[in-house]
Amino acid sequence: MEDSAIAAVIERAKKGFNSKKTLNIEWRRGQLLALLRMLNETKTQICDALHADLRQTPFLSNVAEVDGVVKEAENALRELDNWCKPEARPVGALMKPGKGFIRREPFGVALIISPWNYPISLLLKPMIGALAAGNAVVLKPSEVSAKCSEYFVKTIPKYMDSDCVGVVEGGVKETTFLLQNRFDYIFYTGNTNVGKIVMRAAAEHLTPVTLELGGKSPCIVDETADLDVAANRICWGKFMNCGQTCVAPDYVLVTKKVEDALFKKLCSTIRTFYGEDPQQCKDYSRVINPRHTQRLAALIKGKKCDFGGKFDVDDCYIEPTLVRNVDSGDALMQDEIFGPILPILPVADLKEATEFVTAREKPLALYMFSSNEKNIQYVIENTTSGGAAINEVVMQVACQHMPFGGVGYSGMGAYNGHCTFKTFSHERSVLQRTTWPDVSLRYPPYTADKIWWFTKLNSLKAPNMKFIVLFVLAPALAAVVATGKMRGWW
Repeated sequence: MEDSAIAAVIERAKKGFNSKKTLNIEWRRGQLLALLRMLNETKTQICDALHADLRQTPFLSNVAEVDGVVKEAENALRELDNWCKPEARPVGALMKPGKGFIRREPFGVALIISPWNYPISLLLKPMIGALAAGNAVVLKPSEVSAKCSEYFVKTIPKYMDSDCVGVVEGGVKETTFLLQNRFDYIFYTGNTNVGKIVMRAAAEHLTPVTLELGGKSPCIVDETADLDVAANRICWGKFMNCGQTCVAPDYVLVTKKVEDALFKKLCSTIRTFYGEDPQQCKDYSRVINPRHTQRLAALIKGKKCDFGGKFDVDDCYIEPTLVRNVDSGDALMQDEIFGPILPILPVADLKEATEFVTAREKPLALYMFSSNEKNIQYVIENTTSGGAAINEVVMQVACQHMPFGGVGYSGMGAYNGHCTFKTFSHERSVLQRTTWPDVSLRYPPYTADKIWWFTKLNSLKAPNMKFIVLFVLAPALAAVVATGKMRGWW
């Protein structure tokens, strides 16, 4: 897109927000209903686009992409009235009689930049929260997943309010121009390097950001783990979408006692899931493009792979691959792999495992397989990550009532369900008081009596009206009776 066309999209969204139509809850509800209609009526086109871009299987397209967005939108519709209600908060004794409350108000125009690995859900889920909170949005789908980007450009204007929901198509040039403009909120999902660029651009305008990044998410397996379940779930989470999942297990740390047993079960599970030749399996996706395939191939080329290791750049294919006894300085252990290659590192005990994890940047997710509660608590208490799952992988993201987000190099801010609504809302504190009584306690001149009473009242946590009548209004009335004066009774 030309710069002028992008500027027109931004300006239209600003005018749409300034018209105040987005403040109307019925408008918000209408947009969410329109989105649901879009997903229902164009589901086939979505699945076709995902298959063209990523060779995504119908199961993954429906469950991970479409159905997840539908569930999010339906939840927002169900809870919208409750989310939008002002929230009462207590006030101190010096603010009585009075009341406090929090209004959740939209920021304005939000820019949402999505990645290519789950190009539908990672654009639309943040948009649901942004619209529910009353923002206008400018969407920037990834140009790498070209068919999905094309789908959004053609479809969004047909269903959504074009005055408040715009789409910008393009690559680095278009994104750079977008970031030169002032937005009221920026929500970015992608890699850490681009996340830094987004944050620098946002800082120029003091724009708040949510950065959903990635990192090397460890999976710890101890000797008490159910290895059959661990192998099934690790293989499922690692190799679905050809390993291109930001919360996929990036590497395994396994205690030496069960290292061989776990490896054998992982090999068996891969064969069960994808057959002897995964390249022919309809349930096995592909790497997004030849460039990323070459990047992954370079990580295993010339290396002894203990399972798998085949690749076909022309077909964007990397075989599910296991690599044992990987040195911590190996290329596989430097950056997030983001592909179907799983390093397996033996550790003596959980102390060594947690020290290995904490010596690196904080990951987006941490996984552990164990049946020992003491071991589980030890790992949780001695590590930090954006999120965690015990005896499970990836599924913590699907828990609608828990926030999902990173920490440190894996990101900042969070979303999911109500949390997405709050992410795109400014919490505006409001104190409302009556004009009577206007006692002179807080006004100069400050006598010793005033200071004593001020300190006394200020130390009370939650005074009720009986207290106010007894200790504030009653003395005031007594002063009037005694002196005939309302002010100066202190």
